[in-house]
Amino acid sequence: MRKILVIGSGKSASYLIKYLLDKSRSENLHVTIGDINTENAKKLVGNHKNATLINLDVFDETQRRKAIENTDIVVSMLPARFHIEVAKDCVTYKKHMVTASYVSPEMQALDAAAKANGLVLMNEIGVDPGIDHMSAMQVLDHIRAKGGKIILFESFTGGLVAPESDTNLWNYKFTWNPRNVVVAGQGGAAKFLQEGTYKYIPYNRLFRRTEFLEIDGFGRFEAYANRDSLKYQSVYGLENIKTLYRGTMRRVGFSRAWNIFVVLGMTDDSYTIDDSENMSYRDFVNAFLPYSPSDSVELKLRHALKIDQDDIVWDKLVELDIFNAEKRVELNKATPAQILQKILMDSWTLETNDKDMIVMYHKFGYELNGKKHQIDANMVVLGEDQTYTAMSKTVGLPVAMATLAILNKKITTPGVQIPITKEVYKPILKELKGFGIQFNEIKVPYLGYNPLNN
Repeated sequence: MRKILVIGSGKSASYLIKYLLDKSRSENLHVTIGDINTENAKKLVGNHKNATLINLDVFDETQRRKAIENTDIVVSMLPARFHIEVAKDCVTYKKHMVTASYVSPEMQALDAAAKANGLVLMNEIGVDPGIDHMSAMQVLDHIRAKGGKIILFESFTGGLVAPESDTNLWNYKFTWNPRNVVVAGQGGAAKFLQEGTYKYIPYNRLFRRTEFLEIDGFGRFEAYANRDSLKYQSVYGLENIKTLYRGTMRRVGFSRAWNIFVVLGMTDDSYTIDDSENMSYRDFVNAFLPYSPSDSVELKLRHALKIDQDDIVWDKLVELDIFNAEKRVELNKATPAQILQKILMDSWTLETNDKDMIVMYHKFGYELNGKKHQIDANMVVLGEDQTYTAMSKTVGLPVAMATLAILNKKITTPGVQIPITKEVYKPILKELKGFGIQFNEIKVPYLGYNPLNN
């Protein structure tokens, strides 16, 4: 049988493992799942005869290399920073590899060796990055094939809570790594192109500069800029484009409220707070406000940030219970961001019956035969339950499909790569439609970046 090694069996692995096991008989596959903790994998695999679970510590070089040597292709579902050692072993033992993570400089450095050995090291084939690349390139290639010139490309993605599980004033719950949400946007100014001009948004202004989007049946969304929208300019072949903007989607109103935490300094992850383990939530808020012998924490916060009495933002803060003097932080030497994450997890952790939602929105502007045109495309995927989530579906299925396509020699171009070629995106996007993952494309009048100018 052909052997597939899946390293990591966390939340995003459910659809990946199900897909491979469902195909195991017809495709003659045996799937080995390696993890330092195999409890979640046991639930996903059951007693399937074409699956084997192994305890695998990726930091144990001997154990890791033995597992990789004894397989035909490796799927790494580890945190991004751990892929590189797996990738090096794949090159050593001449094994193909698939990951959903961004290509790191260390991974890119393996390109020549991968090509020399005829190996496919496929990266960025989850949802974002992944489905965003494939769906965008399909439309961009189609426009170019007609002779069109791309002048605008905007792309937005959000991991949100499904409408039926949207039960708080923030219209948000954690559907992925909470830490990534808390520290989002940090590490440098967001940069992008608007109408031929380079634009920059520093972190302290990021959540007050938002786009607005509408999706039929799901209402209004907002989006704030990703840190670097320009990194795919050359990759997508958009060197002469006038507008290039990528962002993260939330429900309208989220960003304005989140900006309070940014302004106060609660998202800072660069220093630790003394005696944090003995702090109450109320103490934590008070730590960022001026001293007063008489004014309450609530009054000081209202005054410092000029929050009106009838502002819904205030109700959002109260809903998080951040003024509670009894709840304890209980984190030793914690950063502000770590403490804020703990507070938010009290309110934003998905309940047992909650479902998540992935939304994606692309805008394409182009010139053809002297006229300007625009295509808007959106995708919405809803989760089934806490195991088979929208996130695991949109991450795991493209990874699984690419893995099988490489095994079947349908994807053969060697090297470190991302899914931007027809060889990769055409069959995978076609197959994803059968799982309800598809885009609704609409032709609309071209309005440019600012509709008010037209």
